[in-house]
Amino acid sequence: MKQHYDTFWNKLEDERFNEWKQQLPLLIDTALHPEGNGNLPRWLDAMKRVQCFEANMPFDLNQSAITVAQNSPLNEAEKLELESALREFHPWRKGPFSIHDIFIDTEWHSDWKWDRVRPHLANLKGRKVLDIGCGSGYHLWRMAGEGTELAVGVDPSLLFMCQFLVLKHFIGEKIPAYFLPLTLEQLPVSKKGGAFDTVFSMGVLYHRRSPIDHIYELKNQLLPGGEMVLETIVVPEEHGQLLVPGERYAQMRNVWFLPSVKELTHWLERCGMQNVRCVDIDQTSIKEQRTTDWMTWNSLETFLDPEDHNKTIEGYPAPLRAVMVCNKPK
Repeated sequence: MKQHYDTFWNKLEDERFNEWKQQLPLLIDTALHPEGNGNLPRWLDAMKRVQCFEANMPFDLNQSAITVAQNSPLNEAEKLELESALREFHPWRKGPFSIHDIFIDTEWHSDWKWDRVRPHLANLKGRKVLDIGCGSGYHLWRMAGEGTELAVGVDPSLLFMCQFLVLKHFIGEKIPAYFLPLTLEQLPVSKKGGAFDTVFSMGVLYHRRSPIDHIYELKNQLLPGGEMVLETIVVPEEHGQLLVPGERYAQMRNVWFLPSVKELTHWLERCGMQNVRCVDIDQTSIKEQRTTDWMTWNSLETFLDPEDHNKTIEGYPAPLRAVMVCNKPK
């Protein structure tokens, strides 16, 4: 896994990344310690099986399914071996992907979210982007596919990192996309200010005990004038200013604050962000998030009121996701 960073350090030439170059190696070494996750040996064995297949294959990052090795040259036995290895990384939550014509039908139609978000963003070509809570890296690949100078995903899940590295093996080093198995809170903050043109946080804010601190931490990674893209669950305006769920929300234990769009706008402006606007709001459907052959556990339909999908099983408003876009002052 550590070889993933061999080319990464060379991408951090900007002096704004000095603290990253000094502090990240130890943080990554700690995150990748074998005792950190009991499943890691199994995933590493599966990764070795994947790496037996040829690297640097043709790819397309601009389709709904991230695609590598379309019209695969593999025979049926080889495809079965590859699929067996890929299934060791269950559950596949964010995607979809197609690898050697093996379609990985992930829990989430992450392409649907990207289609809602992308029309409202600045041109990503030549930009440095940071994706917080990147999961398997689906959106990271879509960003990189638009010609970003650097695309960095951050997520503490080693399973998600392995899923990302599966794609990285087949795509190779031609695309400057990298995964850090860390949290936003662990990222060093440059003494000269942030280094990224665009920072994404999609599906993270409601898991944070201190959402205001999360917004400030995102802001700290942005260049002056940079763009923040914040996607999170909100409550309908008629429900009130803020929902603080009980022990669970849609069966999730770690949901803390669900503001209205108006309240979330106030939070962002209070944190000093400018040009704050809600560019999309959409209720998650059971077609967008569902159980599949590649994620066989319970999914959204189980977490909603069976008689009324506009409510969670606990009786709260069903997940309504807003996309906020704003800018750090120049």
